[in-house]
Amino acid sequence: MGGYGQRRHRERNRTICTNLIYSFTTQTDMRLNKIIISLSAVALLSAATGCNIYKKFELPEDTAITKEYKEAIESPVDSTTFGNLRWEDVFTDPMLVDLITQALENNKDLQNAKLNVDIAQAQLQGAKLSYLPSLALSPNGALAKYGEGSWGKTYQIPAAVNWEVDIFAKILNTKRGAEANYRYADDYRQAVRSQIIAAVANCYYSLVALENQLALSRQTATLWSQNIQTMEDLKMAGRVTEAAVVQSRAQYYSILGSITDLETSLRQTNNSMSLLLNVMPQSWTVSPDVKLAIPEIYRESVPMRELASRPDVRAAEESLAAAYYTTAGARAAFYPSLNITANGGYTNLLGSMIVNPGDFFVQLAAQLTVPIFSRGTNIARLKVAKAQQTQAMNNFEYAIMSASAEVSNALTIYEKTKEKMNYLTEQVDNLSKSVEITEELLTLGGYNTTYLEVLTAQQSLLSAQMALITCELTKSQAVVNLYQSLGGGR
Repeated sequence: MGGYGQRRHRERNRTICTNLIYSFTTQTDMRLNKIIISLSAVALLSAATGCNIYKKFELPEDTAITKEYKEAIESPVDSTTFGNLRWEDVFTDPMLVDLITQALENNKDLQNAKLNVDIAQAQLQGAKLSYLPSLALSPNGALAKYGEGSWGKTYQIPAAVNWEVDIFAKILNTKRGAEANYRYADDYRQAVRSQIIAAVANCYYSLVALENQLALSRQTATLWSQNIQTMEDLKMAGRVTEAAVVQSRAQYYSILGSITDLETSLRQTNNSMSLLLNVMPQSWTVSPDVKLAIPEIYRESVPMRELASRPDVRAAEESLAAAYYTTAGARAAFYPSLNITANGGYTNLLGSMIVNPGDFFVQLAAQLTVPIFSRGTNIARLKVAKAQQTQAMNNFEYAIMSASAEVSNALTIYEKTKEKMNYLTEQVDNLSKSVEITEELLTLGGYNTTYLEVLTAQQSLLSAQMALITCELTKSQAVVNLYQSLGGGR
């Protein structure tokens, strides 16, 4: 066949291929329209029957707790309440402010919580992009030779587009679940931040208490060493027996033993502070005279709105929302899925014909997948999702009750510790007078005062002074814990 005939033959083949592609495309478009219309009708019917695959999460009101919580979160937030104060307005001691700032910058737990937020944000972005079609470019070429013929070259430069039509909210529920997980991660980060602030504050005031107790014990040990000499002098004067000297010396060594315990506790607390600040173990300087400025708190309980401000409670709510969307996604798996694909590009291979130069081509296709029998996988997945949603609801209600109990405990400890401090202060004042009187009477003589009375008075005074320092620490920690239990740490 001559060159002219070959050209006519190639043009005729090309025309036939073009007509076939056009015919396929036209028919495919008509079929896609019918499929989309039919599936849209089914989707509207499904929505009308209340299958909950399109519905947004709403907190149920099945119990009194969830009903009260839902009403509370719809009310405005009072920024002046104790839990909503900035931590810089609660902890004003300059040393403590520096320590908290350093912990918030360096603490590994908080850094990991922030990374979890970044991970959840990336997953959310991926879920949002799932609505867009995917595009892939895969150029390829081949060489072929048959017998004594020449090498034949074929090539394609195709681009494939795939788009899943989200008729039954599979992608929608995945996106909404990713949004809930992102909010959960952010609330969890806030909860970790609040815990770190409270931990540093509690550790700081523990260091203050230990330093004060250690200073008091060392001061008392010095006095008792002098008391031993006094008892020996009184023994030489025939005023006391050897038993008084021995008892004084034993009490002195007892105080030295308690000092070693305090030094151990002080070292351990310093190490705990170092861990919170993510530095190597070291000693931290604190002011022994520092006291937490405690606001007046008259309430015996707090309203639900303040409990709803706690980040761990909010995180439990978002975890419930995520479980809800997982269940909705499991329900959506029972419905059909529609994928539309398009392939196009440039090639010199049309069917079994090789043409040079090449030409453009376009192909459209649609695939409808209807789950009929999946060996119970979808049913099992739905059962698991429902059970996990029930667990999330139980955890949410428990988080609210636990928050309420923590606040109640902190308020009770705070109020009772204030009462106890008044009693201990009076006790220390009276025991100080008792020590002065008994020592003076023993030294002057002429009275029925023994070394045992002096020893008892001194021991009681030291115990009361140590208890007063501990009570001051308990009161400070009660305020710190109350601030944390109300979601403080912004």
